[in-house]
Amino acid sequence: MSDYYNAFEMSPVPAPGPGAVPPEPFRGIYGMPAFVTIPTSDLAASVDFWIRGLGFFELFSVPGTVVHLRRWAFQDVLLVSAASVPEQLPAMSFSFSGVLSQVDFLAEACRALRPDSVDGPRDTPWNTRDVEVITPENVRVVFTAAKPFDPAGQEARNLEAMGITPPGADGGDNGEHA
Repeated sequence: MSDYYNAFEMSPVPAPGPGAVPPEPFRGIYGMPAFVTIPTSDLAASVDFWIRGLGFFELFSVPGTVVHLRRWAFQDVLLVSAASVPEQLPAMSFSFSGVLSQVDFLAEACRALRPDSVDGPRDTPWNTRDVEVITPENVRVVFTAAKPFDPAGQEARNLEAMGITPPGADGGDNGEHA
């Protein structure tokens, strides 16, 4: 028996499919369960890229010190002023979700702002389409969107091999987990 269960109702990310509509930007105030803090030596340029390229909005700021950016609920980024940023790309990345219809637009918006900053889109073995973006702060950001699920496809077999029951495969309603 698997301990995994369908809990999509907890997430602002809509179920994948051809008609998936992204939620509106979330402007509510909540206790953030996780967030990313990114140092930048040019706060204005960083804010501009994150807003116009990656689709975030400014939730609030302390001028010259910190800007709190958000997209959907639980997609929070704090840009903080710093004297310098590392020149070398980090090994790690920060990923945030969207819907499939946003992938090409985001890739092109980032390319328009920084032509050599985008790798992709590319499909993954776990049923997503990803775009990797290097931001002005030299941060590796991955925009990921679930593709419509094909229960007979290779991605379904990949998930099953990892011990993950695909959404809707068990026909249950979360049973004991609800």
